Amino acid sequence: MITDHIEEIKKPLLSWFQEHARELPWREQPLPYYVWVSEIMLQQTRVEAVKPYFARFIKALPDIKALADCGEDRLLKLWEGLGYYNRVRNMQKAARIVMEQYEGCLPADYRKLLELPGIGSYTAGAIASIAFHIPVPAVDGNVLRVISRITGNEEDILKPSVKRRMEEMLQEVMPREEPGVFNQALMELGALICLPGGAPDCPACPLKQLCMARRHGRERELPVRSKKQARQLQEKTVLVIGDGTRTVIRKRPSQGLLAGLYELPNLSGHLSEDQAVSYLKEKGFSPLRILPLPGARHIFSHVEWNMIGYAVLVEDMEEREAGGEFLAVEPERTRREYPIPSAFGAYADWLFMRTETENTKMRRKK
Repeated sequence: MITDHIEEIKKPLLSWFQEHARELPWREQPLPYYVWVSEIMLQQTRVEAVKPYFARFIKALPDIKALADCGEDRLLKLWEGLGYYNRVRNMQKAARIVMEQYEGCLPADYRKLLELPGIGSYTAGAIASIAFHIPVPAVDGNVLRVISRITGNEEDILKPSVKRRMEEMLQEVMPREEPGVFNQALMELGALICLPGGAPDCPACPLKQLCMARRHGRERELPVRSKKQARQLQEKTVLVIGDGTRTVIRKRPSQGLLAGLYELPNLSGHLSEDQAVSYLKEKGFSPLRILPLPGARHIFSHVEWNMIGYAVLVEDMEEREAGGEFLAVEPERTRREYPIPSAFGAYADWLFMRTETENTKMRRKK
């Protein structure tokens, strides 16, 4: 039976993990809150990239109460660079429920964890097993890949039904003594050895003698994944507007892509310099000089932005009120206070690197 086969992997897997487990800040102190924050951050983000974000977030918001009480702009600023901002919004919703219903402590109950916003079966399993030692599986993409190869499973791992069956199978073999270690070992094997993209490091794998995919020479064919829907391509023109001391940002709508975040002004389509200047004049700006910037692109899960940009020097601006469409603020204040998504990173970086000397040169060229 397949469960018997999975039972065989436990001893070599746990021995390997004991020797090769990475030292990670959320593993040093596997508090329920730390496990929760790290697992949400790690969704579609590499471990090494997450480390500084985790440290910054925990320093600013050390517990569930701090997360529940945090203002939205500050919360999104702390999340800036990780993307998928609805995840941290859901974390705050969950934190407020935990404050109201569980006296500020995450419940040591898998089913109750599942009821919280933004916590699915994987995250609930990770928190329950790692922080509370509850024997439940935590099946993410790494685990799906490992188990598919070990068992030679040819089903599409993107199907929810396949994930559910793997969860049920692992539930039967979960060790009662150290379920969190077992779950982390599976995740670690997928992250370090049983790699995606058809490139597993089979010679280094502690399970190579038990792996059905390797036995049949199919380790590069498995797991099976259905093709994703083609992304929608969108053209954008991004405007970096400044008067030498302040730059212009605006807040995105409260619904939709990147909801509620701040952005550099942008328009649909690729505008010419004349079209960009006309737009700015319509909005009450007085352009003095416009400079084309390099193109950039940003890929979301279902949309791809193909961007061009312009740096525009305008006449001195008064600081605009928050109630208007645009805010004119100092670049350093933008860096500190306003969450600008990484989609605008290529142009935001240029904005922050602008010096007074560059602004003076632009004035001389007008």
